[in-house]
Amino acid sequence: MVLNNQITSIIRHSRTVLLINLLVFTSFSIISGQNAKEEQFPFDQKDNNGTPSFKERLFYGGNLGLQFGSVTDIQVSPVIGYWVLPRIAVALGPTYRYYKFQNNETAIYGAKGYIQFAVIQDLSSVIPLGGHTGIFLHLEDEVLSLNSYYWKWPNPFTSERFYLNTVLAGVGISQHLGRRSTLNFIVLWPLDNPYNIYSNPEIRISFIY
Repeated sequence: MVLNNQITSIIRHSRTVLLINLLVFTSFSIISGQNAKEEQFPFDQKDNNGTPSFKERLFYGGNLGLQFGSVTDIQVSPVIGYWVLPRIAVALGPTYRYYKFQNNETAIYGAKGYIQFAVIQDLSSVIPLGGHTGIFLHLEDEVLSLNSYYWKWPNPFTSERFYLNTVLAGVGISQHLGRRSTLNFIVLWPLDNPYNIYSNPEIRISFIY
């Protein structure tokens, strides 16, 4: 069954409130215990040629979203990435989402890739606020497989599932937890959102190490 406007509104509102509360709680915890050094980011171990090794350029992580109650919304999206340059990172990985409202449920899965550009690697070098917070731009391309009957497309149904390709763009804030690990808060806007799968804006919290 197609998600009606009321269900979509509940999903967007509940996920946004949950993520914002988690961000506020985590940010205060991180800032209070921050003791990392600026020169350690994003990588500081170099080979004999004076450049970071391939292993040091790799990073792992992703985001996890959980919501239970009248609406169940579960999202798992791990990634593996690579620092092309100290300010530019690329990553890709699978994504899986599960929706359930009353007796209606559906699974959404696919893959995504993104590129991030660090506009400011350490905000404390510009404004002496303490801590190690960065600001970055984020551009993402996600391809999802959707159930044709649930989303009523295409009509008439030619296959059980169909694919939806969406580009999202936005900005993020990174908070360093250690030499290689960061917590990212990202706000994205989908350039096309025909099935209201995404919030507008889409708010995500991801962990990278």
